[in-house]
Amino acid sequence: MSDFKKLRNEMVETQIITRGISDKKVINILRKIPREKFIDKKFIEEAYDDHPIPIGENQTISQPYIVALMTELLRLKGNEKILEIGTGSGYQTAILAELSKEVYSIERISSLYEKTKKTLQELGYKNIFLFNSDGSEGLKDFAPYDRIIVTAAGNEIPQPLEEQLAENGRIVMPVGDRFMQNLIMADKINNKLHIINYGAVTFVPLIGKHGISI
Repeated sequence: MSDFKKLRNEMVETQIITRGISDKKVINILRKIPREKFIDKKFIEEAYDDHPIPIGENQTISQPYIVALMTELLRLKGNEKILEIGTGSGYQTAILAELSKEVYSIERISSLYEKTKKTLQELGYKNIFLFNSDGSEGLKDFAPYDRIIVTAAGNEIPQPLEEQLAENGRIVMPVGDRFMQNLIMADKINNKLHIINYGAVTFVPLIGKHGISI
């Protein structure tokens, strides 16, 4: 079995810091959280490799750098209420929970929801609230959210998510079609989104009422 602590530190040094991630809080959390706990045993030796890894149901855990980049773009101070669309393996969820006040996370696939719920409970997280529903509709009952992160690609930012984002809040998500996407960050100022494009990425499609159509 590999020395995962050593691999974790090597991942941070060679994949994260060298690519420009500079938020020390993000870097420290990536050194702390055991990514191998969120991955099926048959892929466990790839836990810290520089690529996405299948987690079942045609879903993936994103490559470490993309997780770090999306987290850094949220600019978390520690007191935020976050909405995460696409719980997946729960790795990103755990990172958010370490860096914010509370995380509301939606996973549409029941089997992943149940598996990830168990993983996060075993790791002792008390500020994560999981839901098994259509992520493209958000969670209106708990809105507004200071930050929203979407780990699946939509043709645009879903209207319900824009509405549930607090004034002066921020959303980070991939936008495009099923084959070509860009990672965008949008700040909500005077009830209008101001968008910055951070370049090409590849994510699974956002499925749901307000999800991807082409």
